This record gives sequence, structure tokens and C-alpha cells, in this order.
Amino acid sequence: MPVAAGTDIAGIQGSTKIEPMKKPKALSNEDYKTLAAFRYALRQFSNFSESAARAAGLTLQQHQALLAIRAADDQIMSVGDLSAFLFIQPHSASELVNRLEAADLVSRTPHPLDRRAMALRLTDAASKILATLSLAHRDELLRLRPMLTRLLEQLDEPA
Repeated sequence: MPVAAGTDIAGIQGSTKIEPMKKPKALSNEDYKTLAAFRYALRQFSNFSESAARAAGLTLQQHQALLAIRAADDQIMSVGDLSAFLFIQPHSASELVNRLEAADLVSRTPHPLDRRAMALRLTDAASKILATLSLAHRDELLRLRPMLTRLLEQLDEPA
């Protein structure tokens, strides 16, 4: 099923809409330290992810595309939906899909719900690569979870 902006994909909101903030409260030095530590943890994961993708013969964006397709309803996605999911222009998504197709990682077939669109599906080769990468990513997230949880709890406002 196509993914529209604002649609929930595997628990991830597809919109970048930012709600108006309440009047900001002053941050303490500890808040700044916690925010910096959290950003550092996110960069750690991002660096891990990029290295793991590279070791599997993929770019970070190719890995993200394969994961997005795999996570989509019925494991199919249009190029337009992929561009929205990756926050890239449609022509960039089309070029990315061309490279994935040339590498035998993605196939295009007529979309079952929209005859004007093509459905992107993972090949067996892509599914195997993605399964290995996803297991490693899950393990890394589980390793980081105690630290991320602690940092998020430190940001809770007092009751």
C-alpha cells in the first residue's frame, strides 16, 4: 500500500511536521550535557550503521532504501513513497532505485493498487543482505538501549 506523508510506517511517522512548542523553560547545564550525550549516541549508531552497510557492499542510503521497502505494507513501495521515506527528491529516489535494480537488489513490477506506479520489491539477494544487516543493527540498538533510556529519562521534566 502506498505511503503518504503523515502515515505511520512500522511505527515511524512519515511527516516532518513540527508541533508548536510550549514556552521554553531554561535548560540547566545537566540538560545540555544530556542533550550532547544523546546526540553523541545517535552519531555512534549512525557511524555503526554506515560501516555495517559499507561492509555489506551497500551505501547507507541503499541500506535505508532496502529497509524501507521491507518495512512497507506487503513489502512493496513506490518510488514516490521511497523518496518521501528517505527525505529525498523523487528524481534522486529514481536514480537510487536504478542503481539498486542494476545491482539485482530491487525489482520493479506494476503496482497492485495503482496502475500508474511501479512497485519496488526486494530480490532474494537483497533480503539476505538486509536480514544480516538488520540483526546486527538490532544488536547494536540493544547494546545502546540502556544508555539511551537513561539519557531520555534525564530529560523528563519534573512533575
